[in-house]
Amino acid sequence: MQLDTLQHQQQFHVRQRIRMMVNQYEVHSVAPDGSEGGLLAFAQQKRLAFKEQVTIYTDDSKQQPLLGFKARQRLDLGATYDVTDHAGTPIGLFRKDFAQSLLRSTWHVEQAGLPQITGQERSMPVALLRRFVDSLSWLPYHFDFTADGQPVFSVIKKWGLRDRYVVEVHNPQIDRRLVIAMAIGLDALQGR
Repeated sequence: MQLDTLQHQQQFHVRQRIRMMVNQYEVHSVAPDGSEGGLLAFAQQKRLAFKEQVTIYTDDSKQQPLLGFKARQRLDLGATYDVTDHAGTPIGLFRKDFAQSLLRSTWHVEQAGLPQITGQERSMPVALLRRFVDSLSWLPYHFDFTADGQPVFSVIKKWGLRDRYVVEVHNPQIDRRLVIAMAIGLDALQGR
C-alpha cells in the first residue's frame, strides 16, 4: 500500500492471530459498509522478549517492512518506544505513564509538529475492575487519545474470543503508522 493511501485511512480494524510463540496482528482497512477491508499491515512480536521490538510489514509474507517500534530500555515499567519507518527514519514515539497507569492506563504519543498526545482508558470503573480482578482481564477497553483537549484517535477493544480493535482517526495530521504502532502496542504491551 502506498503511504498516501494509508495516510487517508480514517478507520482500521486490528485483530490478533492466535499463535504459540509469537503475537501476530493484522491491520485491515474498513470497507464503505463498515466490514473489514483489505490487509494494510501485518505485525509479529516475540513473547517474553527482554527488550521489546515489533516489526510491522506491508503483508503477512513479511517481505517488505512498513515500520517498527522498539523499546529504548530493557524491562522498564515506563518504557519509551521509538517508532521508525522501514528505513529507520523516526516517525515518533510512545511511552507509558507508569504513575497514572496505576489506576487507569495512560500513554503519551509524540509526533514532530503536533502537541503531545495523551491516551487514557475511557472508563475508570472498567480500568479498576481490570486491575483488581485478574479473571476480568478480557473486558473490552476503550482508549481516547487527545491533544490540547481535541480528539486525535481512539482504540476500542471489541468483545470476543480473539482480541479485536476498531481504531478511529480524528486528526488528519497524525501519521497513521504511529497510530498503527500504538494500537498494536496497546495489545502487546498493556499487560506489562
